Amino acid sequence: MTTVQRYAGKVVCITGSSRGIGQKLAVRFAEEGANVAVHCFRNTAGAKETARMVEEAGQEALVVKANLTQPDRIQVMFQEIRAKFGQLDVFIHNAASSRNRQAMDLDIKGWDWTQDVNARAFLLGAQHAAKLMKDGGALLAISSFGSDHVFPYYTSVGASKAALESLVRYFAVELADKRINANAISAGAVVTGELKNFPDIETTWAQMEKKLPYPRMVNADDVANLALFLCSPEAEMIRGQSVRLDGGLTLKVP
Repeated sequence: MTTVQRYAGKVVCITGSSRGIGQKLAVRFAEEGANVAVHCFRNTAGAKETARMVEEAGQEALVVKANLTQPDRIQVMFQEIRAKFGQLDVFIHNAASSRNRQAMDLDIKGWDWTQDVNARAFLLGAQHAAKLMKDGGALLAISSFGSDHVFPYYTSVGASKAALESLVRYFAVELADKRINANAISAGAVVTGELKNFPDIETTWAQMEKKLPYPRMVNADDVANLALFLCSPEAEMIRGQSVRLDGGLTLKVP
């Protein structure tokens, strides 16, 4: 366990923290002293496991279950956080969903679902979170290089991530006087199981590996390392930015 305690006495809420990157974020923030609100939609068992890991790190955990397409459930989630902890210092929107279709095949239902979970939930979540940040705080959106690059079958997700990054800029300006920061991590080619449902992912993944100038893919710990920095006072003057974290994948190489 790390000996650094940048988040001692702080409360962090991480959406989609029952597995993958979200679970790693929850554990790493707990290791640095934070109490954590662990969010899930259906994966209650995974959320309880994340909570157990947070408590194993010596911190308090609260499991909050919410369908992020339902504004009333988002509101209840933050009411539960206030009732348990009385405050919130960091809100990280990591939860994401998708309809894996090409642009010409994308249906309205899939489009709306993806935008609601990936982008609108950050808008509403940040609004609720900011009201619990009495002494300043941080908002962080987990985005991807699909926000400004074309990735196969990624239409709905890419558009939602572009919206996320735009929202970050608006919140950074509007909440500056409340000492609430807002940034995004544009993560690319992260080694998790989340991409397994995309068609032809093996071929796409192999092509990305060939383009990487650095000899490994980005992993969840890399995302956590950057998140811990961006949500800390050390990143006070990094505001409204989408920080690229992709191992150099999107660099133009002759």
